[in-house]
Amino acid sequence: MDIDIILEADVSPQQMKELAVEAERLGVRALWSSNYHQNWDGFLALAPAAAATSKILLGPLAVSPWEMHPLKMANAVLTLNELTDGRGMVAISGGGGVLGALGWRINKDAGIWPFKDEEAGNRYPDRRVRGVRECIEVLEMARDGEMHFSYDGEIFQITRPFKIDWAKSPGPLIYGCCSGPQMIRMGARLADGIQVSDFTVQMMPAAMENLRKGFEKREKPAEDFRLGNFWAWHIKEDPEAAMYEARRELIWRGSIAAKYKHEIRPFCHDDAEVDLICDNWDNILKAYWTRTGQIDGVPEDLINRVIAGLSSAGGLDQLEPELQRISQFADSGLTELSLRLFDNPMEGLKLVGEHVMPLVR
Repeated sequence: MDIDIILEADVSPQQMKELAVEAERLGVRALWSSNYHQNWDGFLALAPAAAATSKILLGPLAVSPWEMHPLKMANAVLTLNELTDGRGMVAISGGGGVLGALGWRINKDAGIWPFKDEEAGNRYPDRRVRGVRECIEVLEMARDGEMHFSYDGEIFQITRPFKIDWAKSPGPLIYGCCSGPQMIRMGARLADGIQVSDFTVQMMPAAMENLRKGFEKREKPAEDFRLGNFWAWHIKEDPEAAMYEARRELIWRGSIAAKYKHEIRPFCHDDAEVDLICDNWDNILKAYWTRTGQIDGVPEDLINRVIAGLSSAGGLDQLEPELQRISQFADSGLTELSLRLFDNPMEGLKLVGEHVMPLVR
């Protein structure tokens, strides 16, 4: 299993370059830039890193076709791929924070963003699995370098001939951000790889079964299909700083953000604790929005159990159990574990290099 690194969207292009150089030195497989609405552009921020490195893969995670038309996304990732001499990649999502900023709602049953339906115009992306599928199809058409006269999808269309014959490097890799069963099966059928998000070790068998079902419908066997998992990494020398960061970011762990009670249940003593987490969703969001990390209404012990279940968090004394968890992820079928760094990313990267990389080499 390889290790990837995912960085915050506020990392500047210069910082991105420095982190990419160090990550490449440490043997990290890939560096992902985050894509949010008010930060550095996920593609352009990687340009200095592309010029300063020679081995590490580089790409944004994640970009939605509802924010960037698949044809323009193809232009962007193929440009990045040329800048990196074939080390470009992109991860395509059916949702994301950018859509919230553009007035879209992501899930009718999940409080993804703190505005009312009428304030957002009650707009939901139609047929998200289909939209990601069409985006992958367009990117693969653009990548093949042949003349295509149009693309007539149910959601996205291209009405002029297109042939991207200036792209000479092999690649780029096209990932789907696929966590739901239908999305995983679609990604396995069409993409070069998928990224699941915040999957625990216990969730991996179901993901692998859906992956198998997708492979069965694939037209051409995947030679090196990639399966990654976005995983929050809050391990620091200072345990208080680590737990502050973990509390602050807890709202964005997949099962919390979407209020998936069945995924929270393993870390709770009973259903009452599950309900307590869900009933205090706004307080968990407030801990992020105010940057205080203070979560009201939920006992600290319960919050700590949920954090421990959904992320790697704590001081250096937590390294040994976290390394055991990484070994379990490797055994589960992942080809890469994508560790998401937050505050002081260079410090986090060096800890990964010192303690995690020797385990996976």
